[in-house]
Order: sequence, then C-alpha cells, then structure tokens
Amino acid sequence: MKVLKWLDENIESFILIVLSILTVVVVFIQVFMRYVLGSSLVWSEELARYAFIWMIYIGVSYGVKRQAHIKVDAFALIFKRTGKLVLALCANVAFLLFAILLTYYSFEVVSQVTRTSPAMSIPMQWVYAAPMVGLFLTSIRIIQQMIKQITAFKSGE
Repeated sequence: MKVLKWLDENIESFILIVLSILTVVVVFIQVFMRYVLGSSLVWSEELARYAFIWMIYIGVSYGVKRQAHIKVDAFALIFKRTGKLVLALCANVAFLLFAILLTYYSFEVVSQVTRTSPAMSIPMQWVYAAPMVGLFLTSIRIIQQMIKQITAFKSGE
C-alpha cells in the first residue's frame, strides 16, 4: 500500500526529474564532445529529443495533478459555490474526454508503427507511446481531481 501511495504522489515528478537529468547530461556531453574534442555523438540529439517529448506528455499529467495549468477564472467569479463546482466539473469532463480520445488514438498509432529510430535504432513505438502514457496518466489525474472537488464540496470546504 505504501508503494501505491508513493507512486500516486511521486511518479510524474520522479519521471520528469530523471528525464531532465538525462537530457541535460546528454546535451552537455554532446557540446563537450563537439567543441572540446572535435567529434560528436550520433545518438545524443535523438535521445535528448525523445526525452523531451516524454517530458512534455508526463508534464501534462503533472500539471493536472498540481492544478498548475493556465486557466481563465474570471467567468467563474460570477458564480457562487455550486456554480463554480459545476463549471469546474464541466471543464474537467471536457478535458477528460479529450485525454481519453487522444489516448485511444495514440494507442492505434503505436500499434501501427514499425520503424526504428535512425541513430539509436530503437523501435519508434517507444517514442510514439509518450502521448498514450502521458494522456492516460492525465485521465487518471483528472478523475482524481473531480473526486477531490466533489468531496470538498460535500464537506463544505
């Protein structure tokens, strides 16, 4: 149970930290190799690009979890407590439907890709899986946010 709680609280931030460190280290090594040693690595830019793609989609989930996405709340200010909840739930339902739809179509894309990456020769399915995984995690986080909103409303917070 402790493992599940840790994963729930930290999985996105852990993945983002690892990918950020990986990207910085690989780019630093590439710059060092190119400008100091006069040669370059063929795979470094590709790895940095793929790590960045994964960071983007995992970052969407992290933003939902922390409620850190940009939103316009001027419209919500004209409503009372119940109206704000209904508006927030409608926005979350729309975002959830969008995330589920993109997860589904991402799965279709991943299942059809047969190529490998040019420099690293890894299956491109790993790269194309980033939207699928990130938006699946986003869907879970949106559902969690909706449950928190309803629970807070019922308890009077």
